[in-house]
Amino acid sequence: MSAGVLFDDRGLLLGDGLFETVLVRQGQPVWWEGHLGRLTRGCEVLGLPPPEPQTTWRAAESALAEAGLQGARAALRLTWTAGSGGRGLERPAAPVPRLIVTAAPAPKPEGPARLILARTRRNDGSVTSRLKTLAYLDNVLARREAVAAGADEALMLNSRGEVACASAANLFWLSGGRIYTPALECGVLEGLARQAVIAAAQRMGGPVREVRVRPEELKDADAIFLTNSLIGVRPVSALAGEPCRTGPLVEELARALGV
Repeated sequence: MSAGVLFDDRGLLLGDGLFETVLVRQGQPVWWEGHLGRLTRGCEVLGLPPPEPQTTWRAAESALAEAGLQGARAALRLTWTAGSGGRGLERPAAPVPRLIVTAAPAPKPEGPARLILARTRRNDGSVTSRLKTLAYLDNVLARREAVAAGADEALMLNSRGEVACASAANLFWLSGGRIYTPALECGVLEGLARQAVIAAAQRMGGPVREVRVRPEELKDADAIFLTNSLIGVRPVSALAGEPCRTGPLVEELARALGV
């Protein structure tokens, strides 16, 4: 069940926990099993017991009802913390995780996104770069850079200077009739919309190539687009002040996801 945050919660004090953001349309969650599956896999890495699915959905229904969003396009935030603990880094011998579920309106962004190249780097050498942990400060700082520059999103590079992702989205681009995306080893979250785009592209006969590239290799891209669970597919109109093209394939992939 949902609970408030206590002063000794390890999620608050140490970022010890995970989260998922789930799109809900007309009361129905999108990719619900995928979100719970990723949360469970993250718990395995962090050494936490996973939340119970039925309890999580009951808490989600309550959050939607409390916010008056049962029939609206909404975002559910599932927060799973390591629970209360004493001073220091060590968890209690038997941690009791805490579930917090909130709901908020999730209007789909209008128009393409403008990206800057963030100074904040993605730590591809850390296991947490592949998880949605509560320690999300690098992403917060990258988004702050974007807002300060009057842009919508920030393209983050990893510690090697390779293209990784946006602050809250996966990245794809088209070049020479092929679709590319940064490899997971670049410090990339395995997004559910990312998986859906890869599957849709395969059905269309154009497999996605997962690669390691420098940002200058995106300059000649035929199109660039972002994906996440709330926006689906969103084309990019500019990167680091340079205009970006788009094309019918991006629109076709957007329709295929239906988000």
